[in-house]
Amino acid sequence: MESPAKAKTIKKYLGKDYEVLASYGHVRDLVPKEGAVDTAHHFAMKYQVVERNQKHVDAISRALKKAKALFLATDPDREGEAISWHLYELLKDAGELEGKSVQRVVFYEITKNSIKEAMAQPRELSVDLVNAQQARRALDFLVGFNLSPLLWKKVRPGLSAGRVQSPALRMICEREDEIAAFVPREYWTIDAELEHSAQKFPGKLVEYAGAKVEQFSFTNEAQAQAVERTLREAAQGVLTVLGVDRKQRRRNPAPPFTTSTLQQEAARKLSFSAQKTMRVAQQLYEGVDIGEGAVGLISYMRTDSLNLAQEAIGQIRDVIVQLYGKEGLADEVRVYKTKSKNAQEAHEAIRPTAANIVPADIEKFLEADQFRLYSLIWKRTVACQMAPAVFDTVAVELLAGTPGAAKADANRTVLRANGSTLVKPGYISVYQEGMDDVVQDDSDHVLPPMKEGDRVTLVGVVPTQHFTEPPPRFSEASLVKALEEYGIGRPSTYASIISTLRDRQYVEIESRRFTATDIGKIVSRFLTQYFTTYVDYDFTAKMEDSLDGVANGEQEWVPLLDRFWKPFIDLVKHTETSVSREEVAQARDLGSDPVSGKPMSVRMGRFGPFVQIGTKDDEDKPRFAGLRPGQKMDQITHDEAMELFKLPRKLGVTAAGEEIITNVGRFGPYVKYGPKYVSLKIDDPYEITPERALEVIKEKEIADANRLILDFPDAGIQVLNGRYGPYITDKERNAKIPKDKEPKSLTLEECQALLAAAPVRTFGKWGRGAKKGAAAKAKTSKAAKGKAADAAMESTADAGAARAAKGMQKLAAKASKAAANKKSPGAIFDVAPATARRATAMDGGRKKAPVPAADQPAAGKAAAKPASKPKAAAKKKAAKKKS
Repeated sequence: MESPAKAKTIKKYLGKDYEVLASYGHVRDLVPKEGAVDTAHHFAMKYQVVERNQKHVDAISRALKKAKALFLATDPDREGEAISWHLYELLKDAGELEGKSVQRVVFYEITKNSIKEAMAQPRELSVDLVNAQQARRALDFLVGFNLSPLLWKKVRPGLSAGRVQSPALRMICEREDEIAAFVPREYWTIDAELEHSAQKFPGKLVEYAGAKVEQFSFTNEAQAQAVERTLREAAQGVLTVLGVDRKQRRRNPAPPFTTSTLQQEAARKLSFSAQKTMRVAQQLYEGVDIGEGAVGLISYMRTDSLNLAQEAIGQIRDVIVQLYGKEGLADEVRVYKTKSKNAQEAHEAIRPTAANIVPADIEKFLEADQFRLYSLIWKRTVACQMAPAVFDTVAVELLAGTPGAAKADANRTVLRANGSTLVKPGYISVYQEGMDDVVQDDSDHVLPPMKEGDRVTLVGVVPTQHFTEPPPRFSEASLVKALEEYGIGRPSTYASIISTLRDRQYVEIESRRFTATDIGKIVSRFLTQYFTTYVDYDFTAKMEDSLDGVANGEQEWVPLLDRFWKPFIDLVKHTETSVSREEVAQARDLGSDPVSGKPMSVRMGRFGPFVQIGTKDDEDKPRFAGLRPGQKMDQITHDEAMELFKLPRKLGVTAAGEEIITNVGRFGPYVKYGPKYVSLKIDDPYEITPERALEVIKEKEIADANRLILDFPDAGIQVLNGRYGPYITDKERNAKIPKDKEPKSLTLEECQALLAAAPVRTFGKWGRGAKKGAAAKAKTSKAAKGKAADAAMESTADAGAARAAKGMQKLAAKASKAAANKKSPGAIFDVAPATARRATAMDGGRKKAPVPAADQPAAGKAAAKPASKPKAAAKKKAAKKKS
């Protein structure tokens, strides 16, 4: 099985005749380079062992030598089936399975009975499930491997696109577009405060001048005031009850949790991210020690089924009677139908493995998050078999005017008061489902007893102004719900879809809502415009259905991939040659520079959004300024853009007569005085005052003075206080100071002797940092000579905003390194080389063990030896050409 925690729990149930081992996730993955999926030969897939899990495969191999049979007991979904198959293939190729029985066992909860039943009913590996997972993996690889490098070329390095991630991003960006295009409308409601039998209660105008009151019946203050006057004049302080409508309403409980609804409800009630929900649920599934050894507390948590086993239902109903009495139990067993036509991830909903394990009884054994999530699952499951909640509802209509003309009057004015009373709480005493973007219910009031003809006092009339609101941004809960409704992704993918969008900085979380970033919008518009079919919601959902068809044995996986691949790669090649970076940058016109008269625009560059004055065709080089943190490309105004060009700012001089300047450089904002620099950690270079700049300079000088212990200027040697203690340096070597030596007592001769014995620092012209420095220098030189606007921006040291500096430099260095080493842009569909370890991070599989691309030799081969000088020169030349 995959998990050591699960292995430990199951070992307890199986006893001494079995050895239970963990693979620690995936044991094989695609080789992280081009050709891993051979599209020319029936999509043959080239695998290699996940390096960090090799030792676990070896441990399984050693244990198998002493065993008679091998039971593959990974998770019961497609990915679990694929893990078992990969392990089987590795062991078979190594000749470890000769004379051994190999069987597959599946279980949906880790309890003694469930494990015993699974071991008694083994089966063969499912080729259909394995093929479905291989098809999904190949699709994700092909999409990410081809689309993501295109984004690198057309937008900026480090971006990614994925088969399922991209439609999810589109969903968020389209909601942003709806909000931006939304025009609010004014409307007014007329509410009243009423009184009867010494009890006050609210009422609402529902009919005016004989017509039903709609949302936009009154659209300005004048209309609302006129209605108020008419109502007061007609009522003269008294309303007459026209009718009383009493009903009894029953509300049924929500069904037990699926993966999607668990993530939604945990987000609403516990403020858990989808990723955190699945992590804690995994812990509860694998087993927690509750005083009698590790016990699995919930059933398998990746499922879209609402079914509950009959044995579980019986136990749940017994617990309800014990805790809440017979009146709390539903009259009949509730059977819930799954809406998803391809629900097949597991055979049951998420439920406690034993309903009689009440959360309060095991709280002391659980971590806080485990207890909160287990309580949520337990309550929801128990509630689904409880009696409905029963409400008595009443609606009273009240006429402003004389009773005699009530029904005949075409110009009558009528108010309504609504109330409800909870008669039998039923399941509400245990659990009530949360809601997204709840509209306030005005019926939750207890009204005084009234009958037709009663007179009710009109205490006051309150006209209230409202404005329509744009559709709300997605929360984690509402996004998961939308993905499920559109059929995008499957239970195991939702958490990693959201995680990838955040990791790629395509979205930000503000007040627990997703907001698309500038780069997220650029990527989404690019994909929507040029790859419309592949980010279409319907296409993505149909592809998921096709993969389900493969899993069910209804389709062949190779023809499915073939139908997808040919038109897709043709479109990639066409877009690469026919679409320019300027088209993708989506520049927005901001007007003209008042000084030069040149056009101003805001656009996306390789290191982030920036404002440009002038064009690449001008004789003079355009001027650039990066946007400040919090500024958005589609919101920045002309005046705000002009403020960005106030840097560098002159702030006066120091006491020594050195000019003080503040600016933003490659590594963030700074103050410069004379030849020296001070980084600004908290101060804004656009707002810092001369007085504050002097304070920052003084703090820097004090820090430098404390750092310097001894100085031998003629020899170029200093004794300094460093991060790890005092040391000696001559800028070429650093030497440690013996522990028995006082730094201040060192002589020049002693320092020279210690430096002579120290190694040369590994940076400089030929050191480790030289390549990066040379690459940066070459890049700057090339950018300065280039005509493209964003290339020029790259060369401008002070163009980037503070937030972009370090991260962007690292990103560029990573891209340059990847090109120089001729590495693939990532062996996965979510692009970045560093994430080649995650086979399904883009489209949402579980995390796999890391497979660093730079550390992996090809399967079955030793790591490559350092290149000879001629080869290194050729490699450098090729890298330069590629760059």
